[in-house]
Amino acid sequence: MTTLNSSFGMQYAPTPFLLRLGRRELLVTRDFRKRFYPVNPLIECDTGVEPGHVEILLFGRWLLILSKAQ
Repeated sequence: MTTLNSSFGMQYAPTPFLLRLGRRELLVTRDFRKRFYPVNPLIECDTGVEPGHVEILLFGRWLLILSKAQ
């Protein structure tokens, strides 16, 4: 089996987990997106894909997504 037939290697990624802190949620996962700009090697902060989300990229690998709890 090649890596192209294995859902882009997602089965090897650690399982993301969700923490709820009061009225906020924190999702921790690996970042698999291709960034077309130079990324700060320590911490990078950006708006999320949905309104009210903040994405924090740690060490170019771990993605923390902060959002309101549903």
